[in-house]
Amino acid sequence: VQLQASGGGLVQPGGSLTLSCAASGRTYRKYVLGWFRRTSGKQREFVAAIKWGGGVIDYADSVTGRFTISRDNAKNEVYLQMNNLELEDTVLYYCAASTIATRRSDSYDYWGQGTQVTVSS
Repeated sequence: VQLQASGGGLVQPGGSLTLSCAASGRTYRKYVLGWFRRTSGKQREFVAAIKWGGGVIDYADSVTGRFTISRDNAKNEVYLQMNNLELEDTVLYYCAASTIATRRSDSYDYWGQGTQVTVSS
């Protein structure tokens, strides 16, 4: 599975951004796609996840109500719509693929490169 994340940028507090993760490979649709972000302590923090075949969507408490994860099967992409962004959302975001629905970063086998989100006035 190959993953390519994009869509990061600079936005003011309260603003919105949409991240995209393009997936490819023979079996990527068997996977759960997750978004993580790297904290100041360099840990990979779970943000949201969606099962490509449907039925599972999960969000971290810190983003519930502000972020929305979705997928487009025709484009082979997963999106993270981020609204009402806060200064604390400034960090590198990654998309990743796992065979199970989990929040544990060590259970994700494939990772895309990060895309930087900066929230600043």
